[in-house]
Amino acid sequence: MRRFSLWLRDNPIVADSALAILLLILDLTVARDSASPAAFLVFSVLIPLPIALRRVYPRAMAVTFMLLSFCASTIGYIVGDPTVHGALLGHGIMLYTLVAYLGRRDGFWYVLALVADTAYGMALVSGFKAGDLAFVSVFFALCWALAEFTGARRAYDAEVAARLAVADSDRERRAHDAVSAERTRIARELHDVVAHAVSVMIVQADGARFALRADPDTTEQALVTIAGTGREALRELRRTVALLRTEHAPDEVPQHGTAGLAGVVQLMRDAGLAVELELAGELDEVAPEVSLGMHRIVQEALTNTLRHAGAHPKAWVRVRRHADDIEVEVTDSGGVPVRPEDRIEGSGLGLAGMRERMAILGGSLEAGRRPDGAWRVHARIPLSTPDQE
Repeated sequence: MRRFSLWLRDNPIVADSALAILLLILDLTVARDSASPAAFLVFSVLIPLPIALRRVYPRAMAVTFMLLSFCASTIGYIVGDPTVHGALLGHGIMLYTLVAYLGRRDGFWYVLALVADTAYGMALVSGFKAGDLAFVSVFFALCWALAEFTGARRAYDAEVAARLAVADSDRERRAHDAVSAERTRIARELHDVVAHAVSVMIVQADGARFALRADPDTTEQALVTIAGTGREALRELRRTVALLRTEHAPDEVPQHGTAGLAGVVQLMRDAGLAVELELAGELDEVAPEVSLGMHRIVQEALTNTLRHAGAHPKAWVRVRRHADDIEVEVTDSGGVPVRPEDRIEGSGLGLAGMRERMAILGGSLEAGRRPDGAWRVHARIPLSTPDQE
């Protein structure tokens, strides 16, 4: 049943078409009381049709349904048929759709149109009872209330899903950073092992060359030391290289550059953080480590904003390329911190990690609260890293 429910959610036209058919059947049950069956049957078929596409084109279908309602009332008056179409209960469905999926503003305009449509029908059809008006009012009020509940639930589910996506992305990013840090450590160990071993071997070889004839025992000991050092270095080298053989698959490597920045910003927007992004200069044609540093600064700063900048945070991201460096500035709106139970807890190492990354890239980082309460992260990343100079 859950699989079928998920399939219906992904294919809204199927469920809405079944709902339109039910309205058609309801309308046909009163068709025999119509004074003009032909005209009545035409509108019996036309009126439910917008219901089938209500979630695909909600505004257009709401307008279409309202126009069909006006036309049905007008044609009924012209042909002298006072029979009310049962399918017009679809007004409640349309009102529910607008409020739940688009918001209260669209629902309010539809209510105004409903009032006009009801007044128009009362003017054309004599014998309209006060009880009917009360039933219609209660029915539409229930539809609005149900839409409010459904809309709030959908918004909550969407925000939870977005925050989970942010948490997953943050966890994957930290795991990737941990792997990168481990690889850096292994590279340092590799350098230390090779440099130390080669240095020892060179010193011993020079000593053996000078003592070759005068002191054979010393020469032999030097050669033994050279062989032992070489074997040990070879073992360490093989072990370290074996650890470095495993590479990430291409689809596991984070996307950087302008596309990566746009992806991070969109991810944060989905989580409820209003972000304005400004990019200047050619940001895709930079070294991978510079692009990664730019990406990580923006990602960490926006994640911290989402965690700590209040219940309705907003952030401004500006990334500009200059002649010699890239300037990254992330500023948030500040505000009262969110409640502890609503906060996404972090490790507290975000700023430290950003400073370490800037130190490796030879850049600078400034982070702190401004006098107006906003938090600002400002970084400058040289286009050429210290290793490239």
